[in-house]
Amino acid sequence: MTKKVLVVDDEPGIVNAIAYALRREGYEVDTAGDGEEALAKAQVFHPNVMVLDVMMPKLNGYDVCRKLEDRDDIGIILLTVKNDIVDKIVGLELGADDYMTKPFEIRELLARVKALLRRLDKNTAEVKSELIEYGALRVHAERRSVQLGEEQLDLTPKEFDLLLLLLSHPQRVYMREELLDQVWEMDYAGGTRTVDIHIQRLRKKLGEPYQNILQTVYGVGYKAVPAGSFA
Repeated sequence: MTKKVLVVDDEPGIVNAIAYALRREGYEVDTAGDGEEALAKAQVFHPNVMVLDVMMPKLNGYDVCRKLEDRDDIGIILLTVKNDIVDKIVGLELGADDYMTKPFEIRELLARVKALLRRLDKNTAEVKSELIEYGALRVHAERRSVQLGEEQLDLTPKEFDLLLLLLSHPQRVYMREELLDQVWEMDYAGGTRTVDIHIQRLRKKLGEPYQNILQTVYGVGYKAVPAGSFA
């Protein structure tokens, strides 16, 4: 099945250049010139990946990330003219999968789109069918869903992948670099700080007492406690 990419930027020259390059690689491409149009087209076009500019009229890229529905099935690469770590952290906290600073090489963007699609496909193909349970917390690997009691938790794809990896191997201590390699599978722009941000977001969404499932191993990384701890 042909993969779909939605390119969102208020600069026509950039949109056209990216869209042309993606189409030459065999992707189905649609475009948008502002955040509101991006949200509308995402609901109809159903992209696998969204290449999303941050600084746009009407709604900026961060607002699009906040408002985007059905986020589980869409990978997001943010584009910005800024090169401040704070801006990167904001994007990561909102669930972006990757981050590029303008100006950039089109070939590098194509490589990142391809890598992101490969990761998304791998996660779909290799998910486990079993149900992981921690008390009232239930992680359905095949359906890529997380329930806490009767509530469905809204996790980004990377948050889900990170949680599933840790819960699938309780008590195993993962270094931050290992988590980057296994969840992001590349030298990620955000560095190991990316892992810390996603762990923080997961803990906030899990709430008490389930946030304590994810334990910090100081100076090393993270681990999940055994399921029996929340029986």
